[in-house]
Amino acid sequence: MPYDPQRHHRYSIRLKGYDYIQPGAYFITICTKARQCLFGNVVKGEMQLNSLGHIAFNCWQTIPDHFPHIELDTFVVMPNHLHVS
Repeated sequence: MPYDPQRHHRYSIRLKGYDYIQPGAYFITICTKARQCLFGNVVKGEMQLNSLGHIAFNCWQTIPDHFPHIELDTFVVMPNHLHVS
């Protein structure tokens, strides 16, 4: 779907003038399409990953295998998104 500024009211939270290709720590949130709960459920305050949640978890952990210059820090898989810091 092409970007339509009349329909998609997004704004950038990027720091103006900052070069995001330089090394640094970045906080990232990745959401599922239409925010569907694909990765599991929160039960009694604890995330219970389903099979897709385990795939997302394992894929994220293998990023440094594919991109050796990347170092991962903490991350959490939620029902419809990943929080990465």
